[in-house]
Amino acid sequence: MLTLFAIPKPFNSHIGVIQRNAIQSWKRMCLECEIILLGNDEGTAEVASELGLRHMPDIATNQHGTPLVNDIFEKAQKLASHDILGYVNADIMLTEDFIQAVDQVAGVSDRFLMVGQRWDVDIKTPWDFDTAGWDSRLQKFVKERGTLHSKAGMDYFVFPRGLYEAVPPFAIGRTAWDNWLVAHANKQSAYVIDATERVMAVHQDHDYGGLSKEALWAGQEAKDNRKLMGSKYQTLDDVSHLLLPSGLRSIWTPGELLRHPRRLLGKYPFLRLPLRIAETLLERSRPMRTTLGLTRAAWKARRS
Repeated sequence: MLTLFAIPKPFNSHIGVIQRNAIQSWKRMCLECEIILLGNDEGTAEVASELGLRHMPDIATNQHGTPLVNDIFEKAQKLASHDILGYVNADIMLTEDFIQAVDQVAGVSDRFLMVGQRWDVDIKTPWDFDTAGWDSRLQKFVKERGTLHSKAGMDYFVFPRGLYEAVPPFAIGRTAWDNWLVAHANKQSAYVIDATERVMAVHQDHDYGGLSKEALWAGQEAKDNRKLMGSKYQTLDDVSHLLLPSGLRSIWTPGELLRHPRRLLGKYPFLRLPLRIAETLLERSRPMRTTLGLTRAAWKARRS
């Protein structure tokens, strides 16, 4: 099954309302799913106890007191009871289409990252979960009043344990770390899947607790995150697959396949042995190719 993990903000005022909405939606969309709340901000331990969730209070922070992504992902993967994990921002409501998408994706490949766009909508009060059809009412409400966010915004990341073993110490909630996650999955030749067409991830609009958007995206922590990211900036424009109502569709190009031949194994397992032989031959030829490269460089230097 699935382990979801999140690091909530303090449960006060409006943000407390929408975080409760989000976490309760996760519980109700999948009764068998495990949920881990991380961090020790106000109300986190109490909400975890009230809803019967797991809680990990001790998370490393930077000099500004902001939790670090590497510690969040490392501890969640160690704690998780399941091999499929999903990080979700604590203001995102989910319905049954999310767990259905996870089941479908996990059945196709053992190395994947499922991401997608979110829907932005204004919700001020606790959602009514006790009346039947809470999820269909939510989807109808969002379709009528919400807007689809751009491809730059990603608020959930579903992946198998071990895909993220060495994450840089990004500050959570600032820019760049989500772009790195996509780029890293691509580098690992995982299936990088955009599930926007199948999953309605509902972002409940809110303020930023006294922080300006300029501070979040252009402040010192944002600058530090960009340095850690380096050239690994990717968005939903860089996925390898789309999860559509009709099923999973690859958007590979010949160049993409040459860069990530291991993605073929998910669809054509019989290629495993030929691919292993090709990789072995390529690795054995590396010293020879290096020597030839040095020889050519020396020959060019003499001619010049």
